[in-house]
Amino acid sequence: MHTPPGFTRRTFLRSTVLAALAPAARAASPHSSHGHIDAHVHVWTSDTHRYPLAPTFSRKDMAPPSFTPRQLFAHCHPSGVNRIVLIQMSFYQFDNRYMLDAIAQHPGVFRGVAIIDETKPRLRETMKTLARQGVRGFRLYADKAKVRAWRHSEGMKEIWAYAADANLSMCLLAEPAALPGVMEMCKAYPRTPVVIDHFARIGMKGPVRQRDLDRLCRLADFTHMHVKTSAFYALGAKKAPYTDLAPMIRRLRDAYGAPRLMWGSDCPFQVQDGHTYANSIALIRDRLDFLTAEDKRWMLGKTAEKVFFS
Repeated sequence: MHTPPGFTRRTFLRSTVLAALAPAARAASPHSSHGHIDAHVHVWTSDTHRYPLAPTFSRKDMAPPSFTPRQLFAHCHPSGVNRIVLIQMSFYQFDNRYMLDAIAQHPGVFRGVAIIDETKPRLRETMKTLARQGVRGFRLYADKAKVRAWRHSEGMKEIWAYAADANLSMCLLAEPAALPGVMEMCKAYPRTPVVIDHFARIGMKGPVRQRDLDRLCRLADFTHMHVKTSAFYALGAKKAPYTDLAPMIRRLRDAYGAPRLMWGSDCPFQVQDGHTYANSIALIRDRLDFLTAEDKRWMLGKTAEKVFFS
């Protein structure tokens, strides 16, 4: 979700073996409109010569040493997931090439959320170029101080304004304390699509706090706002079957409606330390009796398709 925890050796070996057994043709198969969409996955490679890490990162940060599309497919295909939104991995920083190459190598399977440097010139041209390569959103790290500074950043103003014109989403890795600032940005840029990752990390550092959830629900007033119900391994009790998160999901469904919610696994972090991909998707698909069949269709695919694949 933020700083990736390490894989156990057993988990990594199991993932690698499963990936090796997955048929290669399956990895390259065209998407099906009948499958689910995972709205939040990170991929990376151990090939740091071709895809170097940003200066502030080292190989020690790469845990596991790789999580390639092939390794991902071994987890997601058995659960009926055949399209995925890739989120640029932090240790590549502004170098989006590995994610872009994955998109190009698997036509129709991936869309991307890139990271760009707001201090650089020609931001609109950069965003246009990335959009032509399958990028449909831009990740922003949204703590309280950073969000407060956005209103004074000429680069950030340009990013938010152009995103509205091009229907590209601002994808926020936000913390609860940043939500009032996010609201101010939404007021300033009401046409800009926004996606909040991982419930705004409500419940990550302790119990779900009603005040934080109230703030997140108030953002539903902005019609271009969406929320990812994702990263279950890191929130609340942090233990499968994750049903302790049901009241928060129900509250968000009631506030936003299912067409503005989308499920994401946050792989590879969802598939370590005893957590599984199957348990993540099962929370939405099987374990919440207040979700209608139509709610599930939106949360497991139609919302992400509308935001990232249309």
